[in-house]
Amino acid sequence: MKIGLDIMGGDYAPKAIVLGAIAAHQSLNAGEHLVLIGDTEQIKPILAEEGFNPDHFEYVHTDEVIGMGEHPTKAIVQKPNSSIAVGFNLLKEGKLDSFASAGNSGAMLVGAVFSVKTIPGIIRPCLCTILPKIKGGTGLLLDVGANADCKPDILLQFGVLGSLYAENLLQINDPKVALMNIGEEDEKGNMLSMATFPLMKDTNLFNFVGNVEGRDLFNEKADVIVCDGFTGNVMLKLAESFYVLTIKKGLKDEFFDRFNYEQYGGSPVLGVNAPVVIGHGISSPLAVKNMVLQSREMITTGLVEKIRMAFK
Repeated sequence: MKIGLDIMGGDYAPKAIVLGAIAAHQSLNAGEHLVLIGDTEQIKPILAEEGFNPDHFEYVHTDEVIGMGEHPTKAIVQKPNSSIAVGFNLLKEGKLDSFASAGNSGAMLVGAVFSVKTIPGIIRPCLCTILPKIKGGTGLLLDVGANADCKPDILLQFGVLGSLYAENLLQINDPKVALMNIGEEDEKGNMLSMATFPLMKDTNLFNFVGNVEGRDLFNEKADVIVCDGFTGNVMLKLAESFYVLTIKKGLKDEFFDRFNYEQYGGSPVLGVNAPVVIGHGISSPLAVKNMVLQSREMITTGLVEKIRMAFK
């Protein structure tokens, strides 16, 4: 197994990424290898500082970097030797089993769709994130930013993708899937949610439990919550602020500690032909470690193949 990691992506790259790779290495089994993609001249001193044997990793040298503020499509085309572009080429050629980066998220999405392509039958890939539940365990929210505007059939597909992820990676049997709305009643919502509701109600593709509201994100009403990427991203950023606020206020709470993004790694891109994970721009070594372990789980569970089968 070869897990690709972009060491040039993220606000604290390359140091935080390399330290995260070292931490992840301790948790990998025999036959599971990390491939570090980026400027090897910058990697070596960090490994030496940590007294870490460089032979534990494989390396692919690149000399270009896609910056956080660059236009995603232009950057992928104009910087073919950037760590993100090279990583996706290796993934496309089957030389990597997964690829993860805390770099430019737009470039990661564009790279995924351009290189390994969308799974046939899927209209739009999406991003998902983990939700901590008040009674323990976790749920899933999607889309959280890949598609600001959606159509009803796209949201229906997100329900399928989320259900498969929850079942295979979160080990939730027959996950309850709900539609995010402004009321629980069937006829509530904007044009998108009112058109999506009957599609979900009539489907046998997943276990639909109806509409949920913003206050239901962290309770037991649903395991998978579906929304457009605009709504999902707003909710994700709000939820991330809870942990920061508790720290600033000096509050120690076990539930709010679970809002620390570092624990979950990154956001998987669901609906493309290979495991791809996009990390937070501010990813710390712990977040990078969990991003690597998340990549491994996506490979070992055969999630992409299961999604492919569901959309045949």
